[in-house]
Amino acid sequence: MRAALLLADPDPARPGYLERNLSSDGFDVVEAGWSAQALDIAERSRPDIVLTGEMELCARLREGEPGRRWDRNVPVIVLTAPGADPVERIRAFEWGADDVAERDLYPELVARIHALLRRAAAGQADVLEVGELVVDRRARQVRVRGVPVSLAAREFDLAVGLARDPHRVFTKEELLRDVWGYGGRLVTRTVDSHASRLRRKLCAAGAELPYVINVWGRGYRLLE
Repeated sequence: MRAALLLADPDPARPGYLERNLSSDGFDVVEAGWSAQALDIAERSRPDIVLTGEMELCARLREGEPGRRWDRNVPVIVLTAPGADPVERIRAFEWGADDVAERDLYPELVARIHALLRRAAAGQADVLEVGELVVDRRARQVRVRGVPVSLAAREFDLAVGLARDPHRVFTKEELLRDVWGYGGRLVTRTVDSHASRLRRKLCAAGAELPYVINVWGRGYRLLE
């Protein structure tokens, strides 16, 4: 099945370049010229992935708007000009981007798109197996080497969020958005306290590997 791709704010210096090449590579591409149009398309057609040159659009997708119904967790790649300032790249992640890529590095961009789509597909699976853990989303249960672990609702949701991509570092802002549904930047210890309790419970259930790794200054990942 062809993945549906929303391309918002393509590089005006190279009109149609990305649309033509992405279509040739098997994507169903819909272009949008500005944020409001892109949000309308996202709500109407539910794309599998969004490419945008506007960080504001990324933030609006993540935060949602009253009365609107698009997928706030849709994978988003922010497109940058060649040699973009590292601060700009960091800001894109802070505004909710899943990845950042240069427009001109087309083969790398396509590889990043496929990687995000694989990650999204894995995150939708009913059962996720990570090391000694089995995370059963349908039963809302985590097992360590076959032993069920008693988790509070948010602890389970955090386990699912981390298990979607167990070696990736999720920032606290991402986890607050995806697990708790909070928008914007908050100063809170919620993620840290839940991560600590989840780690202790997995260890008490017999986990031999270290889980819920705190990467100082960045966030959390499930596995080393």
